[in-house]
Amino acid sequence: MTLSAQDRARKIKVILFDVDGVLTNGQIWIIPVPVAGPDGSVTTKMIEAKGYSAHDGAGITLARLGGMKLGVITKRISETVALRMRDLKMEFVYQGEAFKMRPVHEIMEKEGITLDEIAYVGDDVVDLPVMRQCGFAVAVANARAEVKAEAHYVTPNRGGDGAGRDAIEFILEAKGVLKQCLEASIDASNPLPPSMDIGKGGDLK
Repeated sequence: MTLSAQDRARKIKVILFDVDGVLTNGQIWIIPVPVAGPDGSVTTKMIEAKGYSAHDGAGITLARLGGMKLGVITKRISETVALRMRDLKMEFVYQGEAFKMRPVHEIMEKEGITLDEIAYVGDDVVDLPVMRQCGFAVAVANARAEVKAEAHYVTPNRGGDGAGRDAIEFILEAKGVLKQCLEASIDASNPLPPSMDIGKGGDLK
């Protein structure tokens, strides 16, 4: 019997995201910054910048209120990813992963879960190996056509514009807890939401 997207989403315990094109719009800004040396010489350091959606950040809180864990798996290595994921307190952060099933298997072993309990949100062909095997495969609205064709669900919003939040809310709705999580996130008597997503803007301390 073929499972519906809702049936698949109902089983999810861990949500994993690609970064570029999923939690961002896919653009990578390389900014030259002059750096003065101790001898007075000046060299140029290249700083990478990306933009992230605050809606996705709020969605991370909703997912945790729904009892799920979250993470990212990306092929690139970037300090901005490390900073943002630390800000969001992501449980799993894997960078420099050209073959993304390796960290997926590691997460499965750590958490004692099966592929059916993992959702993956992607946008490009590098994401297909995980999407083809995980329980719930999500493509963002700006994903490549090949990726959308193999997804169980395509988000209404583009990467970097709330697509992560779309995936999270679809899963929570399938579990029947979306409204409960939304209300808990704005409940002043509930200490969990602030502790989950009040970051320091990239401050490592």
